[in-house]
Amino acid sequence: EAVAAEWMLEFACSCLCRHFAEQSGAEFWRWRDVAQALISGLSQIPPHQKKTVYLCQLLIRIAQGKSLGLKFENDQRISPLESALSFWTLLEREEIKLEKLHEEIRRLIQIQIVAVHMENRYFKEAAEVLERLFTDSESDKPLRVKLATVIKTKDPYVPLLQCFSYSLLIRKIKSYIELFVKENETSFLIQEATKHVVSKGLGATALQNGPAEVNENGKSDLETKQRFVLSLILLRDVLGHETCRAKSRKLPTSTFPIFFKFVLFCGLNDMQNVGENGVSLACSRKRQKWTPKEDLELQSGVREFGVGNWAKILVHGNFNNRTSVMLKDRWRTLSKSK
Repeated sequence: EAVAAEWMLEFACSCLCRHFAEQSGAEFWRWRDVAQALISGLSQIPPHQKKTVYLCQLLIRIAQGKSLGLKFENDQRISPLESALSFWTLLEREEIKLEKLHEEIRRLIQIQIVAVHMENRYFKEAAEVLERLFTDSESDKPLRVKLATVIKTKDPYVPLLQCFSYSLLIRKIKSYIELFVKENETSFLIQEATKHVVSKGLGATALQNGPAEVNENGKSDLETKQRFVLSLILLRDVLGHETCRAKSRKLPTSTFPIFFKFVLFCGLNDMQNVGENGVSLACSRKRQKWTPKEDLELQSGVREFGVGNWAKILVHGNFNNRTSVMLKDRWRTLSKSK
């Protein structure tokens, strides 16, 4: 369970990063819920996953930074961006290579904390937050003085706030994400799954050492297939072990497997299943007409789980070789025909 949870947290973080960068709101919120559930389940943060947790929390807060009514902290005065700043500070402590970028993002968050309050005409609160944000150090003094002057004008459209805008903050966060993903690319899953499969005598080493064919995008199809196959083996055995353990202790077995199946299917949908010769199954699959039975399954799934929860509907429904994208497209067609 711990191995699977750690991998899923890493995968959820990579999905959050991708959907934040692509500004795909619905997918970002879906993976936010998965990440929050996994983080809430941690009794303590493993040292090697601190940056992963901090980045997830940072992105969630930055994405909702303009919603002053939303509270992440017990202290009701703390806005989402001020909460984001605390996680950015934690990330800074974990790294030393990106000093210049760290400083730029820190200043942008500080400026936007004040700017968002001013945009909402909360000038008194903007002055109060300024006191909390800055120390009496000489390095902080110039920006502190400038922001204090801006607050006195009660004008949210002064050049300083326009030059250091929220859109600039988002772009800088995207730059950081690129570096983070590149530097923290992990082979955690494949290593753990390989150990597990080798211990079962299933010959995972042959999978790892086989010749890799690289496609025109420069990515190894073999590596994608390895990850797909090995992750299935690992999670299958984890699910089987947990279910058996629960049965032996006369505990309910439904919640754990369904949750892991849901996250696994979300992951497989994002990875795009790879078939023979590295061709996506979604691309190689022949177009099949939707049967009345499948339409009923889809309508039933939407009633139970709601529009947009295609991965969940796919897991629980009885469909003929479909993907969640196909479910979404079919639902759009059915809605139009109605």
